[in-house]
Amino acid sequence: MSQSDLIYRVADHVATVTINREDRRNSISPAAVSLFHEALDQALADDDVRVVCVTGAGEKAFCSGADLGGAMGADEESRRVFDSYARLISRLATFAKPTVARINGHCLAGGTGFMLACDIAIAKETARFGTPEVNVGLFPMMIGALIFRNVPRKRAMEMIMLGERLSAAQALEMGLVTRVVPDAELDAEVDKVLAALAAKSPIGMKIGKQAFAAAETMPLEAAVRFLAGKLAEVAATDDAREGITAFLEKRPPRFIGK
Repeated sequence: MSQSDLIYRVADHVATVTINREDRRNSISPAAVSLFHEALDQALADDDVRVVCVTGAGEKAFCSGADLGGAMGADEESRRVFDSYARLISRLATFAKPTVARINGHCLAGGTGFMLACDIAIAKETARFGTPEVNVGLFPMMIGALIFRNVPRKRAMEMIMLGERLSAAQALEMGLVTRVVPDAELDAEVDKVLAALAAKSPIGMKIGKQAFAAAETMPLEAAVRFLAGKLAEVAATDDAREGITAFLEKRPPRFIGK
């Protein structure tokens, strides 16, 4: 897939989804949201894809949120667009394959939703973060479902209600991102993490991620017992047998995703 608002490519078991609106600081358009859904469909269906990387075009912005130049309101079309974005970050947060956000620049407003929905977020040190919606009379609604699952409530509310920008160091300390690296080292660090994830068992990752997503809303006892059952399930896979055999034979495992 290669469209004006989004680029999708696959190489070395990694599907890279690039928000391609550099001239608008990679703001999200309805077309980009729709194409993003299609990209996730392709990545999920393609057995060659083991990891998904989300990033923005250029070096200035990862994603600056919704395109405020478009229509926003309470009309039916606006509600449809908002719902499509909400479904997108929900899908990304529960995606069956590992996801990595490559934060190549400022990550603001709705872009925060994409970052929070990914399993791992790696940022360059000059990136800036924030939810400035309150500064224009709005409120970052949908990301509220994700942010409290990632960072302490009071820190999140301070960021949301003040609408101030945070440095990459502050984002790391807060828990918004998992790693911060010098700008020149971003690609090398991201590639290293992507390669490590792609080398893991696809079926093990799928069972594990889906199990954790389901257990998150369960009471403690139910969650532990549910996960015990899932451990038995993943232990019965061909990849688990291969992994244990490779460990005993002191060689790298050859996972096939079964």
